[in-house]
Amino acid sequence: MTNVAVIGLGIMGLPMATNLVKAGFTVTGFNRSQDKIDALVEAGGEGATSIADAVKDADVVITMVPDSPDVEGVVSGPDGVFAHAKSGAYWIDASSIRPDFSVRLAKDAKEAGVKPLDAPVSGGEQGAIDGVLSIMVGGEAADFDAVADVLNAVGKTIVHVGPSGSGQTVKAANQLIVAGNIELLAEAIVFLEAYGVDTQAALKVLGGGLAGSKVLEQKGQKMLDRSFEPGFRLQLHNKDMGIVTSAAREAGVTIPLGALVAQLVGSMVNQGDGGLDHSGLFKLVEQLSGKSGPAGSATAN
Repeated sequence: MTNVAVIGLGIMGLPMATNLVKAGFTVTGFNRSQDKIDALVEAGGEGATSIADAVKDADVVITMVPDSPDVEGVVSGPDGVFAHAKSGAYWIDASSIRPDFSVRLAKDAKEAGVKPLDAPVSGGEQGAIDGVLSIMVGGEAADFDAVADVLNAVGKTIVHVGPSGSGQTVKAANQLIVAGNIELLAEAIVFLEAYGVDTQAALKVLGGGLAGSKVLEQKGQKMLDRSFEPGFRLQLHNKDMGIVTSAAREAGVTIPLGALVAQLVGSMVNQGDGGLDHSGLFKLVEQLSGKSGPAGSATAN
């Protein structure tokens, strides 16, 4: 399998497509905005004029779009992936969507002669650029094995977690953990600054102990700098928290801390901060503490 189509060349999709080019695949990309297609072409890929054009010769089709309706929009209908992909092609949905949507669309894919895998990713923009994403994959084990080279070109930790929809369920759990970690890291930094502690030193020692995490490593400095350029937007994390809280309710599972953090993330989006990186949740913690940013915090480190 050498021909790969990538539908959705955003913050995550474009670097993933670029890494596939570097790995030696023939990569054809399609995106609603032409500048993203041009960027892929500049990196050695090929541009398509439509979804149909992108997938017609593809052995593997990867979709990376924001939400459940977006995925359905690009794969279903007369202009979608299922109508134009060749029989026996593999469809890898790297988007983060509702597990029930994933199960339904997998059924539709099979009826169209396409082999589906739900393979949401974790690791953010930098993980996509570096090709070290964590990928949780749902679908048939044989299909997972068949596309191993494609997945290895964009990820580092790649695990088959069960049948269709399982990847999306694990991704929902991932987003639950990440949101909780971001909130607690923000609270810890505001707490440390209130006491005039050297926060750089504090995060270094905390990172070396049980409190250490990828969230602390990747988001701690952004909070200290009050620099929230998006790697993963709060708007998208808000969507993901809606997925996990809904799925938990359907399963009869209680996630009290997760539900609270979901409300806090939603509050940021409602205040117009959905375009910030999800580490921007720090702003709300400062606000709730009566702080207004650097001028209101002890940051003379």
